Parts: sequence; structure tokens; C-alpha cells
Amino acid sequence: MGFLRHGSPPGYEDDFVAYYAARGDMLRNTAYVLCGDWHLAEDLTQTTFTKLYRAWRRVERHDALDQYARRMLLRAFLDERRRPWRREFSTVPDSTALDTVSDGDQGSEERMVLRTALLRLSRRHRAVLVLRFWADLPVEQVAEILGCSTGTPKGRKLLRSG
Repeated sequence: MGFLRHGSPPGYEDDFVAYYAARGDMLRNTAYVLCGDWHLAEDLTQTTFTKLYRAWRRVERHDALDQYARRMLLRAFLDERRRPWRREFSTVPDSTALDTVSDGDQGSEERMVLRTALLRLSRRHRAVLVLRFWADLPVEQVAEILGCSTGTPKGRKLLRSG
């Protein structure tokens, strides 16, 4: 049973399902690097793909889908952080009740140090680092996604938290 919209071209849904199958894990991993929480990363990914599905027939440049999806993910992340319930915690942020990396993973200490450092940065600084070095995007594309000049992602202020 499909959810094909009235007037949508044949293969519309199949193309979307194929894109999700090919790029869903990449987008979820990017979401995790942005937010540091697998559950929130799943929510952000779901929000992104829901919005992408609603806009799918209007997307004309399927060669730029990854960039478009990353932009939608970043906006979902920034919007999510503005919501009041995200400022409330039912447990202490560093509680052992929260998700942790298992001791058996190689390099887990380095991942935790990196995760801690990323979470200390502001959302925009974290977004710049994730887009530049995790998603390997050029400065110009990062600036376009963030809606700023190309000098901003390269600026010295990037290295400071705030």
C-alpha cells in the first residue's frame, strides 16, 4: 500500500524509497554527530525524510539531493534545539542512565573526548565542523547551507565555544 500523491509521476515513491535506503544511515550518522544522542538523531532523521518526502516531487535537481537533505537535517537540528522541552532534563546530563559507548569498542575513549568537545561548542559552530569535516563539504557549500558568508566558517571565532 503506497502513499502516492494524486498527480505524482510513476516511480515517485520508488525513487524516494531507493534514496532513503541508500542515504538514510549517512544522514542518521550526521545527525548523531550534530546532537550526540542516538534517539534524537533518529527523530531528526525521521523529520528530515518526512519533509523530504513531502517536497519530493518538487525537487528538480536530484543530483543535489544529499546537499538538500543535509540542509533540511541541519534546520531540523537547529529548530529542535529551540524547543522549550529540549532545555529540560529528566536526569543529570552525565548520568550513567543515559546512553554510553561500550568498553569493548576500540577507540571509544577518543570518541568520547571528541563527543564531549563537540557538545561544548555552540550549535552553529558544531554544525560548521560537522558539515566541513564529517560531511566533507567545501567552505562555500557550508556557508550556503548556514546562510552566511564564506568567511564565517573559516573565521577564528569558530574555534571558540559560545
